[in-house]
Amino acid sequence: MTQAESIYRELLSLTVYRNTLRQPVTGALLSLYRAAASRDEEAVCAGWGMLCAQLAERDGFPSLPSAVAAEVLADENAFVTRLIAGRLRVTGRGVDPAVPEELAGLAVRDLRVLYRAASADPACLLDCVDPVLAGSLPRWGTAPAPAPLDRPWDACLEALREYHRQNGCGCFTAHRAFLWRDGAMLPVEHPDPIRLSNLKGYEYQRRIAVDNTRAFLDGFEANNMLLYGDRGTGKSSTVKALLNEYAAEGLRMVEMPKEYLRQLPDLTGHLSKVPMKFIVFIDDLSFSDGDDSFAALKAVLEGGLASRPANVVIYATSNRRHLLRETFSAREGDEVHRADTVQEAASLSDRFGLTLTFLMPDKQRFLDIVEQLAADRGLKADRRALLDAAERWALERGARSPRYARQFIADAQARLSRGEPL
Repeated sequence: MTQAESIYRELLSLTVYRNTLRQPVTGALLSLYRAAASRDEEAVCAGWGMLCAQLAERDGFPSLPSAVAAEVLADENAFVTRLIAGRLRVTGRGVDPAVPEELAGLAVRDLRVLYRAASADPACLLDCVDPVLAGSLPRWGTAPAPAPLDRPWDACLEALREYHRQNGCGCFTAHRAFLWRDGAMLPVEHPDPIRLSNLKGYEYQRRIAVDNTRAFLDGFEANNMLLYGDRGTGKSSTVKALLNEYAAEGLRMVEMPKEYLRQLPDLTGHLSKVPMKFIVFIDDLSFSDGDDSFAALKAVLEGGLASRPANVVIYATSNRRHLLRETFSAREGDEVHRADTVQEAASLSDRFGLTLTFLMPDKQRFLDIVEQLAADRGLKADRRALLDAAERWALERGARSPRYARQFIADAQARLSRGEPL
C-alpha cells in the first residue's frame, strides 16, 4: 500500500473531526488523496489545482498544515463542546467525566491523521504524474501547524481546552457578533470596535453593566438589563463595548431585531446547547398596542414555562421607560378591567433585573466629554476655541449628547488636519 493510499483510508475513517472533510481545504485535500490513491493523473492534477486555489483564497497563502489546523479549530463536535465545559486532570492520562477518555482518544487519533495528511511530502501524491508536469505544479508551504496544535498530540488537550474556552467553537470561533434573521444566525464580519475606554461619562451606569457582565462570565446568576434614556447617550455603545471587552473570555453577542422577537424562544433554545456565554441584544426596544411579540419577550424574561438558559442574558436599549406605547384614547377605551392592561404595560420593564438610565448631560458635562475625547485623539487646539465650537455644534443640532460630542471631535480633527479654523 502506498503512502497516499494509507493516508486516504485514514482520512475516510475520521470520527470526531469528520466534519472537517466537508470544509474547503481539508475537503480538497481528501479529493487529492483519493485521486492519488486511484493513480488517476488527470484527477490528481485537478485536485492539486483545487487545493492550491483554496489556499490562495486565504490571507497570506498559508501553509497546508496551518490551513487544515484553522478548519480543525473551527470545528464544532462532541469532543470540543465537552472540552469547553469540562476540565482536564493535571495528572494522569484521563479526563474528567465531562470528556470521556475514549472520546479524547478518538479526537487525538483524528488530529494525528489530519496532521499527517497535511504534512506529508507532496511527492507521495505525484507518483502517477509525468515527472516534467509534476515539476511544474505549484507548491504549498509546509510550516508546522500553529498553536495550540504545535505540540505532541497527547499534550495538546489542555491547550485545546484553553483555546476553545477563549475562542469558542464552530462559527463562534471566527466571529463574536451575530445577527438573527428569520431563524438563522448571520455573522457580523465587521462589528463595531468601540471599547469601554472610548466612552465618556455615565461611569456609574457602566460600572453596573460591567459588574453584571463579569458576574455572568464568572458563572454567577446575572440579571437581564434594560438601558433606557435619551438618544445619543451611549446605551447601544455600552452594550457593544462590553462584547469587545470580554470576547476573549468567551462572550458572544446575538442581535435580535424587534420584528423577530416572536422567535426569541427559538434562539435561546439554540444557544442553550452551546457551551459559551451569550448576550442577546435588542436595540431600540418598544412595542405598539396589540404587538404579539410583547408576550414572547415577557415569557423569556420571566414567567414562561421554559426558563431562560443559564448561558444567556438579554440586554435591551430603549428611549422609553415603559416599553409598550400607550395613548390617552386607549386609556379611555371600553375595556372593563382597564387597570389590568395598564399594569401589564408597565410590567415588562420591571422584568429586567437591572434598569440603567442615560439622560442628556448638562452643558458642563457635555464640554467635559468633548475635552476627554479631544485628549484621546491628541487634538492640538486652543481649549476655548474648541469648547466654543463644540457648543455651537450642539446648539445647531438641538441637543448636547455624547454622540454629538464624538461627531464634533471627528469633524474638528479633519478641519485641524487641513489647517482650517474650528
